[in-house]
Amino acid sequence: MIRKLYDRTIRLAETPHAMWALAIVAFVESSVFPIPPDVLMIPMILAAPHRAFLIAAVATASSVAGGLAGYVIGAGLFESVGRPVLEFYGKDARFDEFRETYNAWGAWAVLIAGITPFPYKVITILSGTTGLSLPVFMVASVIARGFRFFVVAALLWKFGPPVRRFIEERLGLVFTAFVALLVGGFALLRFL
Repeated sequence: MIRKLYDRTIRLAETPHAMWALAIVAFVESSVFPIPPDVLMIPMILAAPHRAFLIAAVATASSVAGGLAGYVIGAGLFESVGRPVLEFYGKDARFDEFRETYNAWGAWAVLIAGITPFPYKVITILSGTTGLSLPVFMVASVIARGFRFFVVAALLWKFGPPVRRFIEERLGLVFTAFVALLVGGFALLRFL
């Protein structure tokens, strides 16, 4: 099923309405859709390298807007569904402890999920559920998603088709290593 969805998403890149398709995929991927917008971005940028940064900007704006929708889903469903379940099981106090911890580190969670292959949609919904500060959520989302999509666009713009395979197979790993080094660096500075 996922493979069919992936193939269908790739075919959207070949249509005259590819930019709109990218905007829709980037929006819904941030809250519910399993296929990342990179799948559309890559063939679109290879077909029109001069539009690489416009394509990245559309993906970023749409993804952040979709992230806001995920945030709203999390905020809206928690009170109507989540809290009653937690109360039924007597875990509502533990959730409040989790909420405090998450909100103290939430900007990092959004940054990490927005850059790495970790599902960004999980963090958008969780951020709404815990009531993470909306301005913090939005700023972290813009930075993370912008970084991710503009790096992909810059690599494709500069190196073209040879970098496509690397992006499709290893860029998630590179982003994950980058985030691990960044967080590790901050942790090291804290202890020195």
